[in-house]
Amino acid sequence: MRSFTCPACGNLLFFENSSCLVCNTPVGYSRRERALVALDGRPRCANATLAGCNWLVDDEGPLCGCCALTRTRPADGDAVEAFARAEAAKRRLVHQLDDLDLPTGEVVFDLLSSDAEHVVTGHASGVITIDLAEGVDSHREAMRAQLAEPYRTLLGHFRHEVGHWYWEVLIDRAGRHDEFREVFGDERADYQEALREHYSSTPEPGWNRSYVSTYAASHPWEDWAETFAHLLHVRDTVQTAGAYGVLVAGRDIAPHPHTPVDAEPSEDGTGFEELIDTWVPLSRAVNQLNRSMGKDDLYPFVLTPKVRAKLRFVDALVTGEGVPETGTVR
Repeated sequence: MRSFTCPACGNLLFFENSSCLVCNTPVGYSRRERALVALDGRPRCANATLAGCNWLVDDEGPLCGCCALTRTRPADGDAVEAFARAEAAKRRLVHQLDDLDLPTGEVVFDLLSSDAEHVVTGHASGVITIDLAEGVDSHREAMRAQLAEPYRTLLGHFRHEVGHWYWEVLIDRAGRHDEFREVFGDERADYQEALREHYSSTPEPGWNRSYVSTYAASHPWEDWAETFAHLLHVRDTVQTAGAYGVLVAGRDIAPHPHTPVDAEPSEDGTGFEELIDTWVPLSRAVNQLNRSMGKDDLYPFVLTPKVRAKLRFVDALVTGEGVPETGTVR
């Protein structure tokens, strides 16, 4: 996330601010300008009260460009707080997708409450379904413990599920199946059977050498979605750290002995290798900060060489750099 400042007094603003806390200037986020701007009579989103939306309406209609992507939501009065939390996470997602110049024109969201019906968080060719219960801490933590997951967040669900859509955009439509299979495996394997096996058995020993999570090991589609979500985690957090001037000082961390050395640094310092070189010490530092507060690690994952190769592959497609050479790390 980039940092934002008040257009009137220059005070630091958070992405979610609807007014400056110093000079009280009303502000809103303009998706077109990708900035927090002074209202100056411009209409706020109709979800300003219901969902706490601080985005402006850039085009015709009552909703902003982010809220308009929600196809289905609970009826007024039902699951209001959970709906607001989901929309807040979705705004961060959409902002990042815009920042990466990823298309969102075919994506819609069904934000449904499992209090009223059975809801399965998932995806279907650009239709992203989110169970609003994932915005309730007690429910999400219970599910995390039940599934033995080290990490589970509402924003993470959005990033994972939308990752499935970008598999269709960046791999399927582009005809990159062979390159994908070289890195992730053959997605033509029976998906439902793979999930049944995943949920009915324990992970094979050594799974973490090749996958960022146990769920990623279930099927190549889930491996891609998990990797896509992790790339967005890393890019967003590194961008936020840079925007706020966070530096991690100290001794350089030696590279993993099996890290490939064929990747050249980018000329502008924004390439994948620079991203990971920043992320690894930063993630270790924030994990130590969390431990100092008696909390679990913020990022409880290990980016092994094989996982990095997958991240590099996804990053090249997301940033438009082109598919990297495959076969370096097997």
